[in-house]
Amino acid sequence: MAQVSENEDFVSQNRLPVLFLSDVVVLPGMVVPIELDEPAQAVIDAAGASSGGRLLLAPRLEDRYASYGVIASIERVGRFSGGGPAALLKAERRGRIGTGVSGPGAALWVEVEPVEDQVTDRARELAEEYKRLVVAVLQRREAWQVIDSVHQMTDPSAIADAAGYASYLSADRKRELLENPDVASRLESLIGWTREHLAEAEVTDKISEDVREGLEKSQREFLLRQQLAAIRKELGEGEPEGADDYRGRVEAADVPDAVREALLREVDKLERSSDQSPETAWIRTWLDTVLELPWGVTTEDSVDVVAARAVLDADHHGLDEVKDRIVEYLAVRSRRAERGLKVVGGRGSGAVILLAGPPGVGKTSLGESVARTLGRKFVRVALGGVRDEAEIRGHRRTYVGALPGRIVRAIKEAGSMNPVVLLDEVDKIGADYRGDPAAALLEVLDPAQNHTFRDHYLELDLDLSDVLFIGTANVVEQIPSALLDRMELITLDGYTEDDKVAIARDFLLPRQLERAALDADEVTISDAALREIAANYTREAGVRQLERFLAKALRKVATRLAAGTERVDIDLADLKDLVGRPRFTPDAPERTSVPGVATGLAVTGLGGDVLFIEASVHEGPAGLTLTGQLGDVMKESAQIALTFVRSHAAELGVDPAFLDRAVHVHVPAGATPKDGPSAGITMVTALVSLATGRPVRPEVGMTGEVTLNGRVLPIGGLKQKLLAAQRNGLTEVFVPLRNEPDLDDVPADVLEALTVHVVGDVLDVVRGALSEGVTATVAA
Repeated sequence: MAQVSENEDFVSQNRLPVLFLSDVVVLPGMVVPIELDEPAQAVIDAAGASSGGRLLLAPRLEDRYASYGVIASIERVGRFSGGGPAALLKAERRGRIGTGVSGPGAALWVEVEPVEDQVTDRARELAEEYKRLVVAVLQRREAWQVIDSVHQMTDPSAIADAAGYASYLSADRKRELLENPDVASRLESLIGWTREHLAEAEVTDKISEDVREGLEKSQREFLLRQQLAAIRKELGEGEPEGADDYRGRVEAADVPDAVREALLREVDKLERSSDQSPETAWIRTWLDTVLELPWGVTTEDSVDVVAARAVLDADHHGLDEVKDRIVEYLAVRSRRAERGLKVVGGRGSGAVILLAGPPGVGKTSLGESVARTLGRKFVRVALGGVRDEAEIRGHRRTYVGALPGRIVRAIKEAGSMNPVVLLDEVDKIGADYRGDPAAALLEVLDPAQNHTFRDHYLELDLDLSDVLFIGTANVVEQIPSALLDRMELITLDGYTEDDKVAIARDFLLPRQLERAALDADEVTISDAALREIAANYTREAGVRQLERFLAKALRKVATRLAAGTERVDIDLADLKDLVGRPRFTPDAPERTSVPGVATGLAVTGLGGDVLFIEASVHEGPAGLTLTGQLGDVMKESAQIALTFVRSHAAELGVDPAFLDRAVHVHVPAGATPKDGPSAGITMVTALVSLATGRPVRPEVGMTGEVTLNGRVLPIGGLKQKLLAAQRNGLTEVFVPLRNEPDLDDVPADVLEALTVHVVGDVLDVVRGALSEGVTATVAA
């Protein structure tokens, strides 16, 4: 009896065990089966034992406890067809959840306040409207038995709560219905949601109907295209433009008259073409490409010459020749504008500059700086390894996947008709069966022709005369002569040691400090350390290796700071620990300490360098052996040198019989190919040194072509060679007399560090280069 009275007490106070459901929202009137896991079994047991078989069902929420649930009764407890325990529950009415209370069993008990539904006339009107909408939904599904059940429902609250069975309502919307005690408000929400569902269903049916109208059963691809077209039509977006749309764009576009006529001709073709024709897609692509070009769009050039020079100086150290050329270009345009003579485009008005020099001297970055100086857009076109002529001039439109060439794409990318276009690595262009891109560049880079440049894809005149083309190259000799003739050559021969120290201090070090997350308060590096890295850790014309060594040193500094060091000051003594031993040391004194070795100067694709020429003689038939991967020109220079020494033996103080043996000339390093005539006087000096036993002075270097009668002919790359001589510790250099004007281009500090002898006769070289004494080895 005590147990029965306790149960009646729990029921009378509306205290019920609560079961939280995660995957379903139950509304009043619904009958639902639930799986009995351990928590659910505890609730069912508590409800059966203490609350008259009644419990509260509530949705499980992530952020809070539910405020409403449904009071349900246990209809049956059994098992699913699969064998798992289950219970069948019938939801009876809403309940507002109160505070948690204690109760028997392992279930959670809460206070529940039943919610009484207030039915108004407005609610009855809404219920009838909602019933009509529900019937419409069911008719689409042909659920006629359910329609009969709906017609029999009269209670507005029950009609609204029947939406718990609606598959088109989300769990969030059903929970919103559960937590809304107002019948009229619930019906208003349901009416809106049901109307949305019906509208979506009508659109879906219309799409299906549109597809079916054009469907051919044997063409699955046609079906997919029709479905896509119908979907785009209903969404009103992504629909391909028709001929009328293109005609409007052409008429509104700011393009030259000749271009407009060509565009309209293509629009006429588009009107006559079928949508299924492949030509339609080609015409649309061509029209889009032409209309996207910046016809008539130009940027205004900066006309402040002083400010322009300041920008160039701030971005790059030295390089005065190219800076002067850009400032001159800007000054001329400024004066023409002031006098009303400014002409944008036109025959012969373009500017084409070629920056030639070894890697790492700043050619590519200089192009960006020029664009910033002029206030123009910058576009880089990489030509290294390009072998197809169509890369420059585009493909013919007849080819599938045809595209305009790189020049047209660069103009499109820039968004203006007067950008700065950097043609990077012009000397690396190749040629094969697909054509010669260098030949295609002839029209692009000719100021007399590029105002009517025609791309194969566009087949329209494109004015490139106001584009500033800047080409870059490492080896000028690899550029075809016709192409080189169209460009204004500016040579960047490399940096002196002082230049490298200044660049490292002003440009490289701040950049590497930022990359290593360091600041000037944490690390300093002395000028002596920078000079040591530039002189003995690198042998390059540019500064790329120098920057890598700085980056390596700063990474090690960052490691030390992370380990607890407060500050690091880098000086000469610290370099070994940070970047290792010096990679290069002057070896001319060691190499030339014996007779028969002379120091020459050469130019490679990486800048200037020293070249040691070794001569030796041994018993055997008279003849000349050459090693060191020498080219034909260099081999001929060696033959000329030997012939000259033999024919002028008396003047040179050489015993004629000394060279009537086997002579061997070697030019290290043996793995590096070499060619050119500029080692002629070096070979003569090496042979005379060998024959007389007088070593070549270690501080002396030389360059120049020699003739059979001993004349010294001019050579190229004098500035790079003198820079190399200074880098390698030479102090005295012999150069051809006819190269004397080229000394004006050599930096003053290099000329101060070197004693330069200009000579016209190789005898003068021999007299000045050989030491006075004879070595004991040779004398013996």
